[in-house]
Amino acid sequence: MQLYTKILIGLAAGTAVGLAANVAGIEGLKNLLVEVEPVGTAFIRLITMIVIPLVVASLMVGTASLGDLRKLGRIGGKTVVYYFVTTALAVCLGLLLSNIIQPGNGVDPATRDQLASRYEGEAQGRMQIAAGAPSLKDVLLNMIPRNPVQAAADFELLPLIFFSVIFGAAISLLPQDQRGAVVTFFEGINGASMVVIGWVMKLAPYAVFALIASVVAQFGLDLLQSLLVYSITVIAGLAIHTFVTTALLVRFAAGLNPVVFFKRIFPVQIFGFSTSSSSATLPLTMSRAQSELGISKEVSSFVLPLGATINMDGTALYQAVAVMFIAQIYGIPLSLTAQITVVITATLASIGAAGVPSAGLITLIIVLQSVGLGDKVEAGIALILGVDRILDMLRTATNITGDLSCAAFIARTEGEALDPTVLASRAA
Repeated sequence: MQLYTKILIGLAAGTAVGLAANVAGIEGLKNLLVEVEPVGTAFIRLITMIVIPLVVASLMVGTASLGDLRKLGRIGGKTVVYYFVTTALAVCLGLLLSNIIQPGNGVDPATRDQLASRYEGEAQGRMQIAAGAPSLKDVLLNMIPRNPVQAAADFELLPLIFFSVIFGAAISLLPQDQRGAVVTFFEGINGASMVVIGWVMKLAPYAVFALIASVVAQFGLDLLQSLLVYSITVIAGLAIHTFVTTALLVRFAAGLNPVVFFKRIFPVQIFGFSTSSSSATLPLTMSRAQSELGISKEVSSFVLPLGATINMDGTALYQAVAVMFIAQIYGIPLSLTAQITVVITATLASIGAAGVPSAGLITLIIVLQSVGLGDKVEAGIALILGVDRILDMLRTATNITGDLSCAAFIARTEGEALDPTVLASRAA
């Protein structure tokens, strides 16, 4: 049985068991499912363990193999522009749906106050974390690491990517004998990393079951029902962006059949959904891009780690809907100028959103403050906190899909043929 089939079975089984325990009110089973969550957490740690050596080695090899620094600049420029454009499109879609559906207008004030009170303590904690968030100037400066080893230890991908690209570019300028020795060394690390990923992924179906069952057992449908229209708006936006916007880009920008594209990246989407982390999913994303889409190591090793760090289409869309929801629920109209500010701020803030669970909540605080909702930040965050975990799983899948579409686009513009079977399927 193929891996993605096993993962899908684990997802379905975890959802069914968790929902059954929640709906039936079987406290013993609910507690048991919550207790098995560490199985999923251990799996995420195992796969995250290999991210740093994989990113460093693949970037070193990929950059050094380019040979032409102008090609590196060209790929980097196209990648950043693609990510910015798709993120801005996602924000605009979120605002459009929010203006049409108006999810905040139908929430009863009593329900609003109950939700805000229920998650007040956790919202205060998120506010404290956001207060210590770096400014845009600091984010740009922090891209240059004082100590690459410290950046790796702190799991700071953006400065590590910066260092790896610079170092890889320097390697490409060395004499052939010296360059070959260094590249061979990092190729060995990259190969060993892929072997470890293969071992860890054998545990994926069981980890997915544990993660999903725990989440569903804890939250069930109660909170989703309380914020049903808001949740539907976010889910509809993510679905449209993934299966319409991204599909069109895959078809016309990358020249691939979207149906085949989604079929081949499906395990990555499911894994990202289960872990709620672009960074934890990165090893599988890179492996799948090379083996199933035929994207070269040079392109995938640069575009995908960068995407896991700065490309947050799903997060940006969710922020747009959340801002409109909070404004509507408190009867505060947002002008066209304010909504344009949301587009700009959400797009820029998504760059600083780490690829970890619920990081979007932190950047949402920045967006809320940018449109004059600073006095509603704590209450607004408390309102949506209950369903954030479920929606976070969905928007992570959207983020990862955008990363892979960008890699396919860059590969196509760099003259790569991609997978011949994909092209044959499209032609048929």
